[in-house]
Amino acid sequence: MAKTIHILNGPNLNLLGKRQPEIYGAETLADVEANCARLGAELGLTTALFQSNFEGGIVEMVHRARDEAQGIIINPAAYTHTSVAILDALNTFEGPVIEVHISNVHKREAFRHHSYVSLRADGVIAGLGIQGYELALRRMATLLA
Repeated sequence: MAKTIHILNGPNLNLLGKRQPEIYGAETLADVEANCARLGAELGLTTALFQSNFEGGIVEMVHRARDEAQGIIINPAAYTHTSVAILDALNTFEGPVIEVHISNVHKREAFRHHSYVSLRADGVIAGLGIQGYELALRRMATLLA
């Protein structure tokens, strides 16, 4: 049976491809979903992508993953730097967690250099565009093997 990976995305990622393409690129969240579904199938994984602009929505997605997923890939976007609630939710999840950022947060404003999510993440990928999601899936497959 295929293992399920929940791919969780935070605020403004619904605007991927439209919002600041010079930072985030021209690809859309639908492209991320299609790429991950294709690669997931190759790796024997089932992927489910979710997005919310609300902190509580992301917390609820993590709670849902507790019952449905063996791993979480999360791009909490701006909540990376502010949300203890998302960290607390992730700490209740027993499987691996990989944090992904499309941009290199370490080349950006100083407030983006701190991540609460990294305190729980088993790995962090930043600055590789949407390809970071695929690399996270490959690592997830290894961690769950």
